[in-house]
Parts: sequence; C-alpha cells; structure tokens
Amino acid sequence: MLAERYATVFSRYDMEELSMLLHVDATLCLPPCAKWMRGTADIQAWLTGPAVGCRGSLLIPTVANGTAGFGQYRPRPDGDGYVAWALQVVDFSDDHITGITAFRDAERLFPLFGLPEQVGEDARVGAQA
Repeated sequence: MLAERYATVFSRYDMEELSMLLHVDATLCLPPCAKWMRGTADIQAWLTGPAVGCRGSLLIPTVANGTAGFGQYRPRPDGDGYVAWALQVVDFSDDHITGITAFRDAERLFPLFGLPEQVGEDARVGAQA
C-alpha cells in the first residue's frame, strides 16, 4: 500500500525514494503558514533544507477527511521518545502522492484523531532499515 510505503520512506528520511513516490506536480503545504511547494525538486529542497529537523521523525497512521493521515512525531531533544509535531494528510492518485498537507497545530488536532502527545520508540511505524 502506498500510504505504508510513504510512512516507511519518510521515517527513514530517504529523499531519493520519496521523490519516486511523488507525482511530478505534487504539493506540500504547511497551513496556517503561507509556505507552499510544488514539484519533487521544491519538496526535496524544503525537506533537506529548512525542514531537515524532521529527519528521524516517525509517523503514526490515522485517517483524515477520508484519506490517509499520519501523526508526525519528532525525536525529543533528550532522545527519550518522540513528541507530536504535525498532522500530515496525504493525497494519492493512482500510484503517486499528489499532495502532503502538514498541519502544525498538533496540540489541538492530535486529541481529535486519538493520537497521543508523546510516544516511545516502540511506536515506530515502518522505520526498519
């Protein structure tokens, strides 16, 4: 399933494989910020530049608006587990990802989706190397 593959690739922060999953015109947006990227090159540049702090994240699957969603957790600074970071809603068409929307209001959104504020290493989804 493409959603599971995305979770694995994002958790490994494998930008080459992520680029293969993205549609050529895929978008990444970060509401409520005005930041919006289109295309694999722009998305990869964002994730390896300003958003490189997402490296090491893990994704917990959920459903949002009838499509695949993930609670994104970033590593805690002390290395003891992960903290809620963003709710990702991922749109698919055929065998490609057409859009990723990362809502940063984790404090408000995670409880609505039954996602915890913090998780331990045992919650890692699809991150095996």
